Amino acid sequence: MEKWEKLLQEFKAFIARGSVVDLAVGVIVGGAFSAIVKSLVNDILMPIIGLLLGGLNFSNLSFGLGEARIMYGAFLQAVINFFIIAFVIFFIVKLINLVYKKQSQETIKTVPEDVKLLTEIRDLLKK
Repeated sequence: MEKWEKLLQEFKAFIARGSVVDLAVGVIVGGAFSAIVKSLVNDILMPIIGLLLGGLNFSNLSFGLGEARIMYGAFLQAVINFFIIAFVIFFIVKLINLVYKKQSQETIKTVPEDVKLLTEIRDLLKK
């Protein structure tokens, strides 16, 4: 029984870690974001692309292979969804990096003079 209690305590500690909670939040937000992108692609972009291609509906694209039906249109939509999600995430990460870079530059600029002086003294003492 002691082994099970120890295992349960370790599991509780694992779940309570911030990184696990952050990961769970990321998965939930990612799922919601995926639904938004899927709607954007299926309800807005694909009809426009279909009109540009002469009324082609990607979701109906398929061919028969014996008894099986190969739905390559659904696959094409999944590929387009992937590229749109990757593109949006790329720009979100780029924006976040820009904000962090700007914050770090502002932090460097706003270092008080006494801290700068103490840093210089520390650096000279190291030499």
